[in-house]
Amino acid sequence: MYQYDKYDQGMVDARVEEFRDQVRRRIAGDINDDQFKPLRLKNGLYLQLHAYMLRVAIPYGTFNSLQMRKLADIARKYDRGYGHFTTRQNIQYNWIKLEEAPDILAELATVEMHAIQTSGESIRNISADQYAGAAADEICDPRPWAELIRQATTFHPEFSYLPRKFKIAVISAAEDRAALRWHDCALRIVRNEAGEEGFEVYAGGGMGRTPFIAYKIRDFLPAQQIFSYLQAILRVWNLHARRDNIHKQRMKILVHELGEEEFRRQVEEEFQTFLALGTDFPQAEYDRIAEYFTPPPFEAGLSDEIDRSDPDFALWVDRQVAEHKAPGYAIANISLKPIGGIAGDISADQMDIVADLAERYSFDEIRATHAQNLVLPHVRKADLYAVWQALDAAELADANLDLITDIIACPGLDYCTLANARSIPLAQKISERFADMERQLDIGELKIKISGCINACGHHHAGQIGILGVDRKGTENYQLLLGGSGAEDTSQAKITGPGFDEAGIVDAVERTVERYRELREPGERFLDTYRRVGLDPFKEAIYG
Repeated sequence: MYQYDKYDQGMVDARVEEFRDQVRRRIAGDINDDQFKPLRLKNGLYLQLHAYMLRVAIPYGTFNSLQMRKLADIARKYDRGYGHFTTRQNIQYNWIKLEEAPDILAELATVEMHAIQTSGESIRNISADQYAGAAADEICDPRPWAELIRQATTFHPEFSYLPRKFKIAVISAAEDRAALRWHDCALRIVRNEAGEEGFEVYAGGGMGRTPFIAYKIRDFLPAQQIFSYLQAILRVWNLHARRDNIHKQRMKILVHELGEEEFRRQVEEEFQTFLALGTDFPQAEYDRIAEYFTPPPFEAGLSDEIDRSDPDFALWVDRQVAEHKAPGYAIANISLKPIGGIAGDISADQMDIVADLAERYSFDEIRATHAQNLVLPHVRKADLYAVWQALDAAELADANLDLITDIIACPGLDYCTLANARSIPLAQKISERFADMERQLDIGELKIKISGCINACGHHHAGQIGILGVDRKGTENYQLLLGGSGAEDTSQAKITGPGFDEAGIVDAVERTVERYRELREPGERFLDTYRRVGLDPFKEAIYG
């Protein structure tokens, strides 16, 4: 993983002291809250319902045991003993005191972490495949490119004063584990007919009030030209964006209004300008950064056999373990979705245990996923049983990856000032309703995503079953959506009809699931059945 040099460290340290002075002036009353707001947002600090919330960046979801232990320490010292992993591969703390925020940032800086550009109108934390560098199906490790883009866009003028937030994802496999086409800009590493590596480029995706799935605007872009192309995309957006209307500021609106072909034409025109300027990454800079992502020293000659004599362990392997590119190794997914728990939450003690396991069994690497879980990317198959035993003792061994209880949910009205409805209690009740493991396994893959407001932080548009909380005459109401996907078969979920109260939406989800079980054909996922039969049979079951 990438390590700071003296320039990185100096930049982060200087930013901490700058923010410390800004906080001091705010507390002293030298600046008011309106003046302070853009300053704190640039440092990941939000004012929520009950306290300040701090969002810490985990670039492309990769971190190590030292950093995890620091996150645990911060949870104990400055929060209430836990953290919350988000759909952007970040971690959030929900109970921060303003006067202590600079101290937290200073502590993060000691382990090469920060909260820069995790909020505000800027390039947000660049996300990637959580299996990057380990996946058996990837062309190459996409993280060096993600790191190059992160460094180039941080504090870059063209990327710093944007009309709205801007989200980028980078992957390198045919299977999409990062919700690629729901991003403002997305890059998939591919090979052309000559075997050269380059990028498929997508633009114009996003959720929220007006959801759009990104268009592919380039089939193949030579890898060494990526920064010129990104600058061209941002230049077109910056030139045309509606900075006067918050509902029309996202790039997806511009792409939609210009149209795919015209947007592509303008980007290509600007691209030629940037190519002539020679602003792309020198090969030496890519090589320098790529050295930090050299594969670990995997052992040769390891057995691929796994002893499945313990049935609970065997179930965990079947659900939570993915194929690794190195023989004898596996990718171990850690669920942060216990039955009745809060999606994405993890205690400080559990953080320490994950850190210990990463250090001992996974070449000191941990990954955060966009589905609010964790990954140990490089575990010997011979060590899986010991890892599972430790996770089981820490209440982290739920075997529900991609099942109905592996629910994505935003913090909702329990914390967020923007929310219209609670997400956390709803997710808890649904997971409790479907707690029986035999029933979960019979249902199979079914991804539920819950948002407490139209901003869609819970990705409800991409849910096979999506739930959106709205305000209906002062009461919480929930819309049910079906048919979404954030995978390579990207699709947008459709609203089924009138909304429900909290009890009613849980019942509606169950009726939906039971209709699927009646209609499915052998081997069909919920999404397959929905696409085959359409919405009407489900509406009949939901509304009678």
